[in-house]
Amino acid sequence: MASCDEGAPPMTPARLTASTEPGLLQSGIQIVSTVIGPDLHGGSSDGPTRPASCEWIAALCLTAAVALLLVVAGHAAGRRAYDMAPLLFWSGVVLLVVPLSLRIGWSGVARGERLFLLLLLTEALFYYKSVYSPTSFVGHDEFLHWVATDNLLATRRLFLSNPLLPIGPAYPALEILATAIVNLTGLTLFAAATLLLAVLKGMVVCGLFLFYEKLCGRPRIAAIAALVNMGCSTFVLFESTFSYESLGIALCVVTFAVEAASRDLDGRPRLQALGLIALLLASLAVTHHLSAAFAAVYFGTLAGFEALRRGPLRIEARLAMGFTAILAIALPFVWIEAHGNPLTGYLGPVVEAGFETLLGKIMGAPSPKSEHLSVPAQPLAVRLTTLMAILLLAIGLATGFFRTLAMTAPSAGRTGWRLIQDILRRRWRDSRIVVLTMFAFGFPVSVAFRLTIGGWEIGNRMGTFAFIAVGLLVAVSVVHFWEGHARQRIAPALALVIIVSGGVTASSLYPIHGGYRVAADGQSVEPMGIEAAQWTKAWLGPGNRFTSDRVNRLLLASYGRQDVRLKVVEGVAPARVFENETLGPDEFWALVRSDIDFLLVDLRLSTAPPVLGFYFEQWEARHGKKLSGAELLKFDDVKGVTRIFDNGWIVIYDVRGLHGNS
Repeated sequence: MASCDEGAPPMTPARLTASTEPGLLQSGIQIVSTVIGPDLHGGSSDGPTRPASCEWIAALCLTAAVALLLVVAGHAAGRRAYDMAPLLFWSGVVLLVVPLSLRIGWSGVARGERLFLLLLLTEALFYYKSVYSPTSFVGHDEFLHWVATDNLLATRRLFLSNPLLPIGPAYPALEILATAIVNLTGLTLFAAATLLLAVLKGMVVCGLFLFYEKLCGRPRIAAIAALVNMGCSTFVLFESTFSYESLGIALCVVTFAVEAASRDLDGRPRLQALGLIALLLASLAVTHHLSAAFAAVYFGTLAGFEALRRGPLRIEARLAMGFTAILAIALPFVWIEAHGNPLTGYLGPVVEAGFETLLGKIMGAPSPKSEHLSVPAQPLAVRLTTLMAILLLAIGLATGFFRTLAMTAPSAGRTGWRLIQDILRRRWRDSRIVVLTMFAFGFPVSVAFRLTIGGWEIGNRMGTFAFIAVGLLVAVSVVHFWEGHARQRIAPALALVIIVSGGVTASSLYPIHGGYRVAADGQSVEPMGIEAAQWTKAWLGPGNRFTSDRVNRLLLASYGRQDVRLKVVEGVAPARVFENETLGPDEFWALVRSDIDFLLVDLRLSTAPPVLGFYFEQWEARHGKKLSGAELLKFDDVKGVTRIFDNGWIVIYDVRGLHGNS
């Protein structure tokens, strides 16, 4: 019997390849479309509403307490240089992060329980940061604001100059709040600042939860989004310091939450909400420049997208959004103009250097010497955790981008990529979700900046605000994609654990309090330097003009209450005076012409290269090179310079005798 395809040409290998290629291509496109597409039906639901579990809450509170005890034990062992310090410390971190993150992200948990556990984890991480130095400030920025607050407490006057932070007096909100708490409670400044920061951390996490919940309408996605935000490298440490950034971020988040909550209001309630938003934006304008700028960009972009949106028009809502955008943009500029704020001179060099470094790397230009510094090594497990967290965040953004946009598309029976077509036709329900989805592109840009030393500071600041958007996209991806395609239900929850853990591991080079390290900011603050600064106050009196290295300047200004100078004279930085084994004629005459009274020399700088790459300023010429003892002790041979203090490592020179030679 003849075959039905007897007359067909034979299937050669070439024909077989040609016929299978379209099939493979189509299969590949379908797989990619499934992974990154706008499908919202592949994940798990929130499940039935359940009452909060007191048993779980009690168990997790006990677990957090034990974890923090292990962290404290790790710091105590680190101070004594015990080998078991890392084991104790990181065991505490794991015990703190893992159970709480798993429970917060689990389905079927009551809304109130999720919010309580978010607060518990946030405050536990704040304690984790605080126990590093439980009795005094230790962060670089904390010293800057300590000096400003001390000045306010002593003089009762605002806008006093602060040589260590020239732009600081223009944004006095943090100092005003801290001073008010000190005056009302009688607490010390450090205790008042710790109390204020604990409240601000709670404000941030509650504000984020309510903001996300208003946008997506689902408490579980809101809780996961707030949890993902803790994976930002700045959440644990940078946003928890006594610095104007901490207050600025809190005000920023609360403003976003209030504006989102007021979107459905009309009449008098809408006007009341606008009044509160205006008050928050005015407070933000006098608190922190970058937070105010981000709020201006967010509300300005939001008003622009709302003007583009097609759909049911609510004139009152759009007018309110436009008014909010005008306030967010105008108030910071009004404050800058009214106060003569040197914002451009402060941020301009940082931004310019960061972009030049990043563009140079992209174009293959030779890197400056500072880019070749060796980064202090961290344990392999710590580095892997950080890298895995970044990878998971990137996957979350890729798989959550279109799904997040689909959440705000008109449903009307449309599914799949037709939802994105509606977005492209400017039809969406909530412009806030569209704006946040666009802002998520800031995360890869911030990572690129952080790969360069010159752009690290830009990436660090940018990441803080980009994570507000990142949290939403990753949460949507976890619920609507990861859980629907994971073979084990625990896998997406473990991914959340890694993301939060990555935020902890990336927050600090040296999280365990150990011995003194050269030019390492917090790790360089120790009793010997503090006692030397206190000696200057007791025996020389406050207000003397000093210059020294980066860390000792902070100690002199805070503990010693001295007038610290960042320049010897205009155009001559302290690094030029301290470097080289002989004092050159230019540096000598700079000291002669200056009004500097004393030099503080820390001989420990000669024992190792600087951890951060510099002893004095980031732009110093000998970036990363170790100073020698001969360079630091050359002032012994200078006529008119007298050694008045020497404790074996720290020497103070009186240079007032030079001024008679001018």
